[in-house]
Amino acid sequence: MKILLVEDEKGLIITLTDRLTSEGFDVISAADGKEGFDLAASESFDLIILDVMLPKKNGYDVCRDLRQKGISTPIL
Repeated sequence: MKILLVEDEKGLIITLTDRLTSEGFDVISAADGKEGFDLAASESFDLIILDVMLPKKNGYDVCRDLRQKGISTPIL
């Protein structure tokens, strides 16, 4: 299962990536909303873990814009 983690706090990125990887997930991370949107729009993911308060583009806007593009990947 391939997961996109969109989070700007480095400590959380490290912790969540380590935990999810140890459970067998393939994790790709983005440190801001724009990068997260670009990755989600250009690659296929099974799940997106999306922070709300992000630099460049907040999580609500990322979610809305992905849905407008027809991307129906589950988002937490």
